[in-house]
Order: sequence, then structure tokens, then C-alpha cells
Amino acid sequence: MVVPINPKAWLADSRHLAVPSSASGTSKRSTIGILAFESATTMSRLVSLHHTLSDPSLRLLRSDTMRSPGIAYLTSTDQHFLFHLVFSDMLSDLDSSAAAVSRLSSRCRSRKSFSLTYTHLKSGRIPITHSYSSKEINRRVKQMEKNIALVAELLEEMEILDNMEKKKPPPTALEAQLKSQRKKVARIKEESLWSKTFDEVVSLMSRSIISIFARICIVFSPFVTGLPPVIVRGGRFSFTPFGSRCRIYPRLSGRQHASGPMERYLPKEVAIRNSCPIIGRGRETEPKITNTVGRAGLATRYANVVLTAERLLRMRCGEQEAEEGEEAAAREEIYRQLPINLQGMVKGKLMERWRERGLADVELAKGWKEAVERILRWLGPVARDTVTWQEEKTLDRRRRLEARPKILAIQTLEFSDKEKTETAIVEVLVGISCMCWYDGRTAEAAARRGGRRDR
Repeated sequence: MVVPINPKAWLADSRHLAVPSSASGTSKRSTIGILAFESATTMSRLVSLHHTLSDPSLRLLRSDTMRSPGIAYLTSTDQHFLFHLVFSDMLSDLDSSAAAVSRLSSRCRSRKSFSLTYTHLKSGRIPITHSYSSKEINRRVKQMEKNIALVAELLEEMEILDNMEKKKPPPTALEAQLKSQRKKVARIKEESLWSKTFDEVVSLMSRSIISIFARICIVFSPFVTGLPPVIVRGGRFSFTPFGSRCRIYPRLSGRQHASGPMERYLPKEVAIRNSCPIIGRGRETEPKITNTVGRAGLATRYANVVLTAERLLRMRCGEQEAEEGEEAAAREEIYRQLPINLQGMVKGKLMERWRERGLADVELAKGWKEAVERILRWLGPVARDTVTWQEEKTLDRRRRLEARPKILAIQTLEFSDKEKTETAIVEVLVGISCMCWYDGRTAEAAARRGGRRDR
């Protein structure tokens, strides 16, 4: 991981971007106060990116995640293409962090230029030189992790205090506890980001953002053209500015992004004049993927269908206890979640099975079960990651402070081929329907035999 050693390096290299501060003549110490929660959330995102870009995480991404059967079949087997998707995902996350820091920097006394610095850094217009060391990496990450932990503690104690103060008038027995809790909250505020100045907080996060962007450039430069060149030499790294003509990310046709096994392509580089390779042109130069589940807005819906089908299969096989009517409710839930076109596909496939197979036997029912389990072994993890990925976007304030690696978009149904995903879902639902149909016929036959014996 690459981080700047000199705390003021990025400011020194981009001094011409500085905006005079109207507060420079005052000695008032402006602290971020309530914005500590937003700042801690941004730090959490940066720490998560730091861990995701570590060498062990990248090895796992390449050797395990990208080679998983679900991604290979539904999205692509081309690692250049998959790395480009991961790059876009991480850069979007870093852009969100930079936007939050830019908002805070407008309240700084001496660091109002981060928005311009970040924009020009990404465009490769200015040379910025830093040093790096593993010691600096660990120090900065640990500093942010400590700030995150303190803000999480502050949030918890403030909620406790709020609940105590709602009891009006407070019971006499609680007055001492209330006073003690207020002192505790005040102490944590003093120790946490709440009492830090805007300059202190922006300084820490801005340097982290620049170092993370450098790491992104180093990691993804073999897969993404147009990134600002980062030269690492003798324990130092530098961003080398582009010339008047620079190259942007490869423009890729929709045909080259078909899901499933793909031939390796040679990206066509497009030369442009005086243009930014990322800012302003980013959306035009990202991989153009058509006919995906995410583009259709069905990722969460299809993931829930798959997870409900898994639950129904476990109940059907006796692996999960089911209350009376729970199986029927699960089947109704699946049918309600299915779009009309998938309802028609399932009905049509079932009619084909009845015409082709006729009466079912135990071996055929066993084959259906094995086929459904085989599909769910690779489709189920993608569906679960999709639900987790969506939940991470809507976490409450407390869980947003968890600085753990997040689910990447390529692990979900977001970039999955819509036709292949729907075909797999239909096969699962048809297989489960056939199992239910066979079990129902078997139960009816057993009941008839029992009735004849009674007579």
C-alpha cells in the first residue's frame, strides 16, 4: 500500500490550487462536532478500501472470487474484464469518500483545495511526489480505526443518555446516573473526532485518499488504460502528468461483454486531446454492459427468489423444520416475486416436462433434486452476496462504522447476464415443482392403498 510520508506533501505539490481562507485571520478553533459521525463513516469506507487493496485480499479476489462458478457462468471468465469492473467499483467508492472530504474541506482554514487537488490528480495534470512505508500505512490506518471506534462508542453512549433524559422528571435515584452519563459523553466527545478541527480531520483523510488512489493505479494499471502513471522507485512514488494527448479507458462494445466464457480481447485505445481520463469521461469509458440483471433493476428481486427456493428445498428435503402451511407460503412468495415473463417460462417448462416424461418415478424425482442442488451450489452464494451488498448500502449509522471489507459488485447479480440468470432460476423452480408434484402423487397413491386395505 502506498501512503505519503510528508504530511503536507500534497499541499506543497498543489499550492497553486489553494483557495484563500476567509478564516485565516481568526484564531477561533472550529471543531467538526456533529459531523464526527459523517467523518467516521468516511474513514470506515477508506479503511475498508485499504484492506480490500491489500495483497492478500487481491490474491483471494483473483484466485477465488473471480474463479467462482457463479461469476464465471453468469458474468465472465475474462479476468481483464472483471478487474475493470472491480476498478470501477472501488473508484466509485473512493470518489464518494473524496466528495465527503471535499465538503468538510470547505470549512477548513488552510485546506480548501482538496476537491481541485483530487480532480487534477485523477486527470494526471499535476505531478505529485510522495514517499511511502509500511510504518506510515499502519500508523494512519490505526489512527482512523481508533477514531472510528471512539465515534461508535460516542454514538452508543449518546443514545443511552438520550433514553435517560426522556424520563421527565427523572427519578431521584437516576439523577446521579444521569450526571455520570453526561460526564462520560463529554469525555468521549473530547477524545473523539467531535473535538477535532476540520483541518486535522481533512488532513488525515485527504492523504489517505491520495495514497489509496495511488494504490488503485498501481494495482489496476495492467487492466485499465488511461490511469495516471505511478512510478515507484527507491521507496518513493510519484504521479507523472500526462502530455497534451492522453489515452482514456478502452471503449468496449456490447458484444465483447457477453456473459459466460469469453475470448481475450485487445482493448482499442482512444486518443483524446486535453481531456481527463477519469473525471468527466468516466461514465463514457467504463465497460458498457447490456442486458444485465442489475441494469434491469432485478438483482435484489431475483436474489430473494433464489434464497426462498433454497429454503423451500431444505424444507422439502427435511433439512429444515417447517410449520404447517409454511411450504405453501414459500411457494406463494416465490410466485409473487416472479416477473410475468418468468411466470410464463416456468409454466411453459412444466408443460414440456409433463408431455415428455409422463408419469414420474423415484429415480426421476431424485434426478430433479440433484439438478436443483447442483445449480444452487453456485447460484446461492451469488444471491446471498447480492442481498448483503444491498443491505450494506442501507445500513443504519452504527453498522456503517464497521470498517470491514465490503462485498464487491462482481460478487452479486448486478453484472450477471439476465438471460442466463433467468434460465438458471427457471430450472431451479421447475425442478422443485417436479419434486413437489412427485411427492404429492406418491402421498395420494399411499393414501389410496391404505384406504383399500381398510375396506
